Amino acid sequence: MTATTERREIVAGVDPLRNWHLAVAWAADEAHRRHLGLRLVSVVTPPPDAHHGRRPDHAREHTHEPSHDTAHHRARQAEAREILHTAAAWAGDRRPGLPVTTALLDGAPARVLAGLSHEAAMVVLGSRHLSRTEEFLSAGSLVVPVTAQARCPVVVVGDAEHTTQDPPYLAVGVDGSASSRAALALAFEEADLRGCALRAVAVWQPPVFSFHTGEELFHAERRLLAETTAGWAEKYPDVRLTHEVLVGSPVERLAEAAEHALALVLGRRGQGGYTGMRVGSVVHGLLHRAHCPVITVPVG
Repeated sequence: MTATTERREIVAGVDPLRNWHLAVAWAADEAHRRHLGLRLVSVVTPPPDAHHGRRPDHAREHTHEPSHDTAHHRARQAEAREILHTAAAWAGDRRPGLPVTTALLDGAPARVLAGLSHEAAMVVLGSRHLSRTEEFLSAGSLVVPVTAQARCPVVVVGDAEHTTQDPPYLAVGVDGSASSRAALALAFEEADLRGCALRAVAVWQPPVFSFHTGEELFHAERRLLAETTAGWAEKYPDVRLTHEVLVGSPVERLAEAAEHALALVLGRRGQGGYTGMRVGSVVHGLLHRAHCPVITVPVG
């Protein structure tokens, strides 16, 4: 049993302002596969007074009405509570018997959801398909901050799974690093749970200068990929494994390899553009580029 399955719940973020159905469907199906509970969470940012302290008494002594910010906050809470109730009923109808709980929390959404990852099996988010500029400027952007800081795998569901692909398969990016080995472990586990094939993909970029020929380096990459996957293939003999080395841009080649996949699994590493956040450029690019759900896995 892996560290993933030892944990208690699948956590799905529910945004009252966006369509939550794809993320909740993915999370409900995953919780059902793993015999785990599903926790639906909506996080409402508190009004400015909650961040900077209450107004002094003399500023409010002549009014008994709540501030506009407070009234707006309560309205948003009520809306989120109603959406959570609807989403929980919908998930229960999708997977009868699935334990579903809800939580309405105050705080910075990305920080709260990243905090919940400490005890979760997975965190599942919907994608707003923000451009990189919008991502930096939007206070509601969750995908990159949560992916960067989470202690458990994070699933970003931008589009529905390609369930019509025959045979169905998962794709996993492999480069021999510790982070990609963690991704490979989860990818095999997921493929085994789903009874689908697994496509392990390494992407090779020819070096500008090397003492070795391109052919020698390419074959070395193929050997590394075969060696990295060998032990896992023995542990999961029922998973039909294929592996291949593609040439070119890692983001573009991995996106193409996962074009019809149920999901793309990636290891998380590198320093992103946010202080203290660890998202490599390949992961960052694929969160925007891939059309299937993207699962990122932290080392350990």
